Amino acid sequence: MENRETISNPITEGVIWRQLLNFFFPIIIGTFFQQLYNTADAVIVGRFLGKTALAAAGGSTAVLINLVVLFFITLPPGASVVIPQFSGARKLKEMSDTIHTAIAMALVGGLLISIFGIFLTPPVLRAMHTPDDVLPLAITYLQIYFGGMIAVLVYNVGTAILRAVGDSRRPLYFLIVACAINVVLDLLLVKVIPMGIAGASLATVLAQIISALLVIITLVRTKEAYKLTLRKIRFDFPILRRIIYIGFPAGVQSSMFQLSNILIQATLNGFGTDVVAGWTAFNKIDALYWMGSNAFGVSIMTFAGQNYGAGKFDRIKKSSRICLAMDAAFSIFLSIIMVVCGRVLLMMFSTDPVVISNGYQILLTMAPFYITYICVEIYSGTIRGVGNTVIPMLITCFGICVLRVLWIFFWMPAHHTVRMLVSSYPLTWIFTSFLFVLYYFRGHWLKH
Repeated sequence: MENRETISNPITEGVIWRQLLNFFFPIIIGTFFQQLYNTADAVIVGRFLGKTALAAAGGSTAVLINLVVLFFITLPPGASVVIPQFSGARKLKEMSDTIHTAIAMALVGGLLISIFGIFLTPPVLRAMHTPDDVLPLAITYLQIYFGGMIAVLVYNVGTAILRAVGDSRRPLYFLIVACAINVVLDLLLVKVIPMGIAGASLATVLAQIISALLVIITLVRTKEAYKLTLRKIRFDFPILRRIIYIGFPAGVQSSMFQLSNILIQATLNGFGTDVVAGWTAFNKIDALYWMGSNAFGVSIMTFAGQNYGAGKFDRIKKSSRICLAMDAAFSIFLSIIMVVCGRVLLMMFSTDPVVISNGYQILLTMAPFYITYICVEIYSGTIRGVGNTVIPMLITCFGICVLRVLWIFFWMPAHHTVRMLVSSYPLTWIFTSFLFVLYYFRGHWLKH
């Protein structure tokens, strides 16, 4: 007999824009502190260890981390779609089985990433044409970072579980604590105890372990339906198949996204350390946009999932329209701030005028076009929230990944400049948004 106990669920009722913002703000603030992990590394490394170390902590290193980690982070939180659907339908036993299966996937996935990441880091960085002066530092940073992958995945899956049931506040509190610890450890292990780039990476890993422990303790101690019981952590294979069916396309999408970024990074590496350092500095402030836009995407995906489980289909479409308008306003506002204040923001990471100039030219090529990405984020999140993850994967892989690869191989050889290379980003955003608009308004994604 199905367990359909009543649980509080404001996402399926009430004023949509208010509920979206109540869910959105803890996510974006939490994402801000998550980004502060890496930003603290970049500021401290760039200021105390120089531009070569800054390039090592970003550039190829950041792209490779995103490639590997995002696949596994996106795959287990296929549960991020399954859990809201079970929650909206009040199927609490199935929700509990999903939670324990997702944690099991995080543990196994984290172990696999640690093993393969440590051994494969040197050859992969060489294959990406990482500059010779950056390579040894990048290897050190990455191998230490990969050693902490179990904590990274457990934290991300645990927070995905909390957000899926409507709790976006406690993950924020945990991140604030862990971020403060990370900054203190960064200063201690880089400046006070001169461990160099290894100290910056170790500080991040230790802070992530703390945040993972806080999330697990919360899930274990709760009395709600999403309680985690350690002895019940195992694979429920019917649930596992459903998570993989929903999560695997999103994992492939993230990996394909990062593979195209690897090609771009490899091409950028050919322009030298000053360009790589400028790109790294830009990426740290560019993350301000992505953490906001992604927070809207997570919000609408959770809203769509819970309302789909509750059978409130009109509310799904209305939520999508409201969230799109919010993301548009956010994108325009941040584009203006980035263009006006970009040079000042870049100076946080380096005092080298060449690095700042390179970073600002990249910023001017990308930041004014943030508005063109909003349909990708919001419509993709809405469609994935109702359980349709294959079509968003196909649209994104073709519209963004394939077109960027074609741009690099067929356009770049005759127009070999940094500006022309990074122009592939806004061009592919525009095209992919167009594809999502076409698919969304055809309406076949919402099956009653």
